Amino acid sequence: MTASEFSNIDDLIQQHNPFAGHTVVRNSQVWNKSLPDVPSINAHVSDTVFEAISKINQNSMQTVGITVVGDRGLGKTQVISRIRHHYKQTDQVLFIYMGDYGEKLSKIKSKFLETLTSSLRAYGQYEGIMQWQEIAAHLINQAKGWNYTAEQYIPRFPDWLNQHSTKAIDHFTDLIFSKQNQIIENPYIVRAILWTLSRPHAIYATYWLSGMELAERQAQDMGLPNFKTGEKEVESFKTTCQILNLVSQYKIPVICFDELDAPYIDELTGFSLPQITASFAKDLFNNINRGLLVLAMYEPTWLQNVKSLQQAEAVIHRIASYPQLGKPIYLNYLKPDDIIALVSQWLEEFYTKHQIVPPNPLYPFTKDQLIELGKQRPMTRDVLSWCTANWKSKIVHPIINDDLVKSAFETEIIEVEQKITDLLEDSDKLAETLAFSFERIIGQTIENVEIKSIQRFKQKTCYLHFKINGEENTQPVKIGLAVIQQSGGAIIQAILRQLGNYKKFDLTRGCLVRSKTINPGAKLAHKYLNELQNEKGGEWVRLPEEDIKPLLAIYAVYKNQDSYGVKPEQIFDFIEKSELVLKNPIICEILSDPSGQAPDGLIDEDISIIIPHVTSSLDSDLIL
Repeated sequence: MTASEFSNIDDLIQQHNPFAGHTVVRNSQVWNKSLPDVPSINAHVSDTVFEAISKINQNSMQTVGITVVGDRGLGKTQVISRIRHHYKQTDQVLFIYMGDYGEKLSKIKSKFLETLTSSLRAYGQYEGIMQWQEIAAHLINQAKGWNYTAEQYIPRFPDWLNQHSTKAIDHFTDLIFSKQNQIIENPYIVRAILWTLSRPHAIYATYWLSGMELAERQAQDMGLPNFKTGEKEVESFKTTCQILNLVSQYKIPVICFDELDAPYIDELTGFSLPQITASFAKDLFNNINRGLLVLAMYEPTWLQNVKSLQQAEAVIHRIASYPQLGKPIYLNYLKPDDIIALVSQWLEEFYTKHQIVPPNPLYPFTKDQLIELGKQRPMTRDVLSWCTANWKSKIVHPIINDDLVKSAFETEIIEVEQKITDLLEDSDKLAETLAFSFERIIGQTIENVEIKSIQRFKQKTCYLHFKINGEENTQPVKIGLAVIQQSGGAIIQAILRQLGNYKKFDLTRGCLVRSKTINPGAKLAHKYLNELQNEKGGEWVRLPEEDIKPLLAIYAVYKNQDSYGVKPEQIFDFIEKSELVLKNPIICEILSDPSGQAPDGLIDEDISIIIPHVTSSLDSDLIL
C-alpha cells in the first residue's frame, strides 16, 4: 500500500465511523436495510425458526411458538432481522414485527391490529404493490376463477367504479364472502381489502382496517361503518384473527414480539409488559389457524415475569412450544472467531462502499486485539461499542457521554422519519411525548409561564392526558391537555366536553392538540369547541410534523436507554444543552396566550373522494 493510499484510508477513518450509532438494531433496520450480519452467529436460533416455518408449510405443524432468551446486547433483534431478510424476496411468509406496545398496555389488542395493518402496507414481492393489494387479488382470483395479479387489477379499478359505481365492490364482496364465511365473520373486512385496489381509497381502507375511525363522509362513500369506541379492544382482536386466518391461506404469518423487557406496568391490571404480551400471544396461538409466534426477551424477564403468571404453564406451552415444549432457546455469547467474523463483515461493507482496499480486513484493528476482547465473553453490542470507541485510535479510550446520546438521537430521528405517518396517528404516544418534554423544562419560564409540575390523568373515564401546573404573573396556570388525532365525532365531542369542564378537572385553560379539522357534521363537538375557545379561553394547537419529530426521537432514546447504554441524566443533559424542548414551537404554542381560532394548516380529511353514481347494470363479468 502506498503512502498516498494510507493517507486516503486514514482520512476516511477520521471522517467516518461505521460503528457509531449502530449498537442498537431499530425497527426500520428490521424492515429495510439491515446492519451487517454474520449468519453463523446464533445460527441455532434462526435455523430453528426456518425449520419451524418449513414444517408449517408442509402441514406437519400448524401454529408454533418459539421464545428466544438472552442477555441485553446478545443479538435478539439482529436474529429477528435475519429472519425478515431471509424471507423478504419470497412469497412464503407475512412478517409482522412488534417492538412498540403503545403508552397504554391495556390497549395491546388494538395496538397489535395497527401493527398488523402497517405490516401489510409494506410492499410484498413487487415494488409498489402493498401486501393488502396482493391479498385482494388472491381473493378475487379465488372467487372468480381468474389468475390476474394486483398489478393488473389496480389500473382496472377506476374503470369499474366509473361503469358500476360501488356496485363493483358490492359484487366482489358478496362473491368472496360467500366463499370465505368460514374464516371471515365480518364482510366489511373483505370490502375494505377490495378498496385497497383503488389507489385514491387505499389509504382510507387500510386506516379503517387498523381499527381507526374514518371521517363520516368517507365511511359512507366507501360503505365502511365505524366501530363504537367502547367496542374497540374486543373488535380489534376479532378483526386481527380474521385477517391472520385469511392471510394464512396464502402465506405463513410470522409474528415477532421484541423489546419486551422495558419496566412498564399496566395501571388498570397491574400486569407487566411481558406478562400482557405473553398472554396476548397465547390468545393468538389459540385463535389462528396457522402461524409462527416468536418472542424475544431477557432471561430475568422469562423467569420473573412470564413464569410467575397464573396458569403460567398454559402460556408457556404455547409461546415456547418448539423445539422443546415449555423451553426457550438461549442465545450464545460471542467467541473470538465470532468477533473476528463480525468485525470483518462490518469493515468489508464499509470499505467496499467507499471503494478503499485496506491493508488487512480488520484495519485499523488487529486480530490480537479482537482475540483478547473475545476472552471477556462479550455481547454483540459490547463489541460494536468497543469498535466505536477505538475506531480512530489503537489506544482504548472511553466514549464521550454526549456523543452517545447524540448518536442515539440521530438514530431515532431516522427511525421516526420511517414511521412518521403511523406515529402522527398515535394520540397516546404523542401525548406522552409532550408530557415527557414538559417534565424536562420544569422550573423554566416560557411565554411568561413558569412550569411547576406535570400531572397525568389516570381516571378510567377521563379522556384528558395531562395537566401543566404553572404560574404566570403570580397567578396559577393549570392547562389541561388532550391529544386526539383520530376521526369520529363522538370521541372528539367527549374530549372537548371534558376540556371545558374546568371545575371538575381543576383547570384554568383547556388545550386541544389536533392536526386535523373536525367534521362540520359533528354539531355537538363544534358546540363544545366554541365554548372552549370563545367563552373559556381555551386553545387548539396542531402538531407540525417537523416540530414533533425531535421530541418523538429524544423520547424514544429515553425509552430505549438500556439498549443504548445511556443514563437518564445524560439524556436530560443533552436536552438541556441542545434546547431541544425549550425552543420547540409546539411547546411554546401550548403555553402562549390562546388565539381563539383554529390553527392554520389543518388537514381536511373530510374531503369526499368522488365515486360516480351509475345506474348501469353489473354485467357478467367485470372483465379485465
